[in-house]
Amino acid sequence: MEIEAKIEAMGLTLPKPPSPVANYVPGVRTGNLVFLSGVGPLTQDRDRLKGKLGRDLTVEQGYEAARGCALNLLANLKGIIGDLDKVTQIVKVLGMINSDPDWVETPLVINGCSDLLVELYGDRGRHGRAAVGMATLPFAIPVEIEMIVEVEP
Repeated sequence: MEIEAKIEAMGLTLPKPPSPVANYVPGVRTGNLVFLSGVGPLTQDRDRLKGKLGRDLTVEQGYEAARGCALNLLANLKGIIGDLDKVTQIVKVLGMINSDPDWVETPLVINGCSDLLVELYGDRGRHGRAAVGMATLPFAIPVEIEMIVEVEP
């Protein structure tokens, strides 16, 4: 439980896995890959942060929202593989930001997720990534992130 101990040492809490909001599953494992469905930044009290980056929210708020997404992704991953120490590589992160059309700082927001993954996993946490602005996201959340992870057989 090394990764969970690191999460706790950072003063963070691995949340209860967020439930899907429609007809899909939190993730699918095929072979050694786990494809995690997109999650938003639910807070510890299960509230949803809302708003557009560049209009309603700052880069700093978006960064923290992306960290929350990372924790929710890890909670879902634990539910699928049982132990976060079984991760051999974070392969890909897709970060989607609910952004004002003229706002262009998407990479700075998704760094909230990427930085946490690297802090936890070191080189195994370095990943391919896309950080894209969207006209809207479900329930007006500011950030949604999905992830592909390689795990032990």
